[in-house]
Amino acid sequence: MEAATTSSPTDFDADDGDTLGGRIVRARDAIGLSTAQLARRLGVKTSTLSQWENDRAEPRANRLNMLAGILGVSPMWLLIGRGVAPADEEPMAQEAAMLRTEIAHLSSEALLLSRRLSEAAERLGRLHDSASRSE
Repeated sequence: MEAATTSSPTDFDADDGDTLGGRIVRARDAIGLSTAQLARRLGVKTSTLSQWENDRAEPRANRLNMLAGILGVSPMWLLIGRGVAPADEEPMAQEAAMLRTEIAHLSSEALLLSRRLSEAAERLGRLHDSASRSE
């Protein structure tokens, strides 16, 4: 087999000998996502992603492009092992971005729960006041 020539640590010109499923797993692991987390981001069932990772099925073109974007690799690399592969330095940056997104989401949820809690407390107070007046 011919040795890969590289122009950067993450740009490969030769097939890496892995399968589509194997490359999905490698790229997913490189950014620290579980199968369930990646499936949720893609909008597919975990079982569907597992089938892709185990080479029992392949994603359609639109999902393949989404997958490549989320994983930070080129669609060509996912398909045949040529092109931009996962970078060693990126997991921390990717994880930081994911954590920022999660924090923003949790903050929104906390704000919503806080409002619901205040509304429930107000209703309870009105109910208590109404019961006190009828006695």
